[in-house]
Amino acid sequence: MPARDTYLSTATSMAGPANRLFAVTPDDGADLPFVTTGLYVGGGGDLAVKDRESDATVVFRNLGSGAGLPIRVARVLATGTTATDIVGLA
Repeated sequence: MPARDTYLSTATSMAGPANRLFAVTPDDGADLPFVTTGLYVGGGGDLAVKDRESDATVVFRNLGSGAGLPIRVARVLATGTTATDIVGLA
């Protein structure tokens, strides 16, 4: 029997839980399949992302394993990213 979704008719919001989870492969030339509402970093390190509005590169340095960032990004860059096991939340 499939799991029931009791929140199926509830509108999504930035403060609510993510509706999609996906593995992130850092790539300098390709956007993620969805703009994120957050990123989870399983293996610590640096995380380079591109700001979705200004196109500026921002590097979050020395993130610990298990870090969660409530950020909206369209691209995680390979150049400058040493963090691993990244999961996108959308």
